[in-house]
Amino acid sequence: MDEKDREAEVTAIINAISRTVFSATSSDVAKHALLLVAACVFVFVLSLTYGLDLSPGLF
Repeated sequence: MDEKDREAEVTAIINAISRTVFSATSSDVAKHALLLVAACVFVFVLSLTYGLDLSPGLF
């Protein structure tokens, strides 16, 4: 493989990665950040209630 072919392939790969990264809009980033925060809060609440007796006899 000569040098020009290799350079063209690397340039094509870099351009594809660049288009992929820059295609994410701010709303997509915000939505994923909100989902991450919601998942963390859910796990935190589950960890706080671990072992809590919520059987019908409690009420």
